[in-house]
Amino acid sequence: MRGPGPTPRPSRIRARGATIAAFVALAPLLPAAAVAVGTLRVDTALPYVCTLPSGQQPATVRITAAFPDRAAPGEEIRPTDVTTTVELPAAADLTASLGSTVRAETRLTVDVAQNEQRAQATWSGTAQPLDVPAEGPLVLTTTGDVPALTTDTAGDLTLTAADLALDLAPGAAAGTPATPASLSVACVPGQDAEGRTPLATVPVGAGPGTGEPSTPPTPPSSPSTSPSSPSSRPPSPSGRTVPVRPGTAEGTGRAPKDPRAGQRAGGDEGLTVTDEDAPGTPAGRPAAPPCVTDEPTPTSLSAYITGYSNVRKLNGATVIPVSCVLIEQGQPEFVIQPDGSMHLLTPSVGKLSYQGRKQTPPFKATFLTFGFAPATATMILEQTGPLTVDSDVLLVFPDNLSETYIRARFVLRVLDVRVNGTLLDVGPDCRTEKPLTSPEPDPVKHPGDHLVLLGKGQLLNGTDATGYLLTGGGPLTGEVSIPAFKGCGAGGENLDRLLTAAISGPGNHIRQIQGQTCAVGVDVPTEGQCTEDRQPYVVPKPER
Repeated sequence: MRGPGPTPRPSRIRARGATIAAFVALAPLLPAAAVAVGTLRVDTALPYVCTLPSGQQPATVRITAAFPDRAAPGEEIRPTDVTTTVELPAAADLTASLGSTVRAETRLTVDVAQNEQRAQATWSGTAQPLDVPAEGPLVLTTTGDVPALTTDTAGDLTLTAADLALDLAPGAAAGTPATPASLSVACVPGQDAEGRTPLATVPVGAGPGTGEPSTPPTPPSSPSTSPSSPSSRPPSPSGRTVPVRPGTAEGTGRAPKDPRAGQRAGGDEGLTVTDEDAPGTPAGRPAAPPCVTDEPTPTSLSAYITGYSNVRKLNGATVIPVSCVLIEQGQPEFVIQPDGSMHLLTPSVGKLSYQGRKQTPPFKATFLTFGFAPATATMILEQTGPLTVDSDVLLVFPDNLSETYIRARFVLRVLDVRVNGTLLDVGPDCRTEKPLTSPEPDPVKHPGDHLVLLGKGQLLNGTDATGYLLTGGGPLTGEVSIPAFKGCGAGGENLDRLLTAAISGPGNHIRQIQGQTCAVGVDVPTEGQCTEDRQPYVVPKPER
């Protein structure tokens, strides 16, 4: 790792957004048998209920896809030609919220079941910008890659559409002063779980529809590793598998490696949802959201961050997903303090970046509300003010000591809440009434409500650095108070006090891990810092 200052960029390796990965184990490793397969085409329209600014409204979601009509145990099942079309009803307040054009992204949760085992995958899709009609329904069609499935067990594999998240990024009409705020819409199936029709059923076994292999599977010719070890399953040639089990990420139910993954573990080994590697993606690099600097300068940096945040009232923690931060470094300055110590001060500014918005990707957290009621919420950290990075390196031979303070204004948005599996409609505007607040060591210089994270590092002369440095990454810690909530509820029901009582309060510890930065505007090859298309190479994992 290196001290402050732009670091060179490595040789380029092409990368693109990858799909969700989650591993749910069911049974021991079995060899695959070759099976000639046809194509099962799906084209179905399903009733949904979506929460719009005006309240809950019926909507239609049409899903098309192609599957193999059967598969052998161990054989990859990859949905192709997947489209998700959402038809939202005409609503004057929806038109007013979006403006003249809109860009849509969908995240469809798909329940996967085989025998008694259950898992979940997320089908993500994006759409080109389109004009918002002045009247009539708004029809949005998205396409995108989806995870592949593999199971070592015979039996029918069924896929059923579940919750749908719809992100709408408006565009301003020509001559208008500002772009309207983005809108997140949560949709749920219009039928109960028992009444939902599967999207597809793929028999796994040698005979179509039998659910049984034609011959008993033979054991591996050589001893395998432990069933719980990821190495006991060879990865698919086109992807990788990520192990996830019930209650991963310290009870959050999420896979810390990929915040977009949706899964519900059910057994010990067998069913795999596979994340496809992008062509040219460095081997072993985890999936991450795009992190692109549109107009880089020689001092532009980008990095991924992730970590944990405790929610003290709920006696639990949630994973802050892998998020992109774009940074512009300031001019370093040598300063001699009155005590004679010499400091290298580097001020920088930054912003979160997710689909053109200053926020994290949406993430889910599961807690026991009031100690007994299981609750799941989808949340976003939204940047509402400046993000500053102040690095101070104390130049003391032979050890140079570094302190970096990161200050930012974030509000916490809540998009979707379920208590004991029942939807609690919080509406589209549920958020903290003011930014998250941390103790500030210098309130005169930095007034107002904001989050404070501190990273400490040491630069040993002639050796690598330890701890945190802006360009090298590392751990950042802090403590935050979660303010009261406002705007929560729909249909005249005010849920502000309920969410405030359950979540808000002081003493919530945060530990963020930042990865090695990519010096976006420096075109000098350096191993392991940037991908070919100038995105960060290192995707960190959350740490306690």
